[in-house]
Amino acid sequence: MTRTTLARRRGSPRWWALAGFGAAVFAAAAIGGLGVRGTGEEYQNLVQPDWAPPSWLFGPVWSLLYAMIAVSGWLAWRRGGFGPALWIWTAQLVLNAIWTPLFFGAAQYGLAFADIVALWGLIAANVIAFWRLSRPAAALLLPYWAWVTFAGALNFAIWRLNS
Repeated sequence: MTRTTLARRRGSPRWWALAGFGAAVFAAAAIGGLGVRGTGEEYQNLVQPDWAPPSWLFGPVWSLLYAMIAVSGWLAWRRGGFGPALWIWTAQLVLNAIWTPLFFGAAQYGLAFADIVALWGLIAANVIAFWRLSRPAAALLLPYWAWVTFAGALNFAIWRLNS
């Protein structure tokens, strides 16, 4: 067996793992949306601050961010295996999945804000943990962190305006 063939065999499971990370992120997004219909319409019916983006923007932004989150987790896993940094990554995915049902499904804007604050903190911890393993993995989380910062401010404003 040549070195190239052996290297391909060793690398192959690593590429399949990327699909696993993609599936995990997809599952978090899907779980977040379970039982929550008409979010665009509900969003339009809320009293919003002047700086609130249109509802159509959220789908494309989240699709890109979810892809970056998956690749980030995969890169960190390749460097350090499934250790503490990946447990933080998993925990932030759980909080991410919980937000949509809280905000849209239950209209619990204050509880959704508490969730997003905790999510923000876990993303910060995740960036730090990933920075130690893989700087590209950490860098891929920065747009997500920025968007969650914006989403947190929007969540807070909507909570205050609709209470």
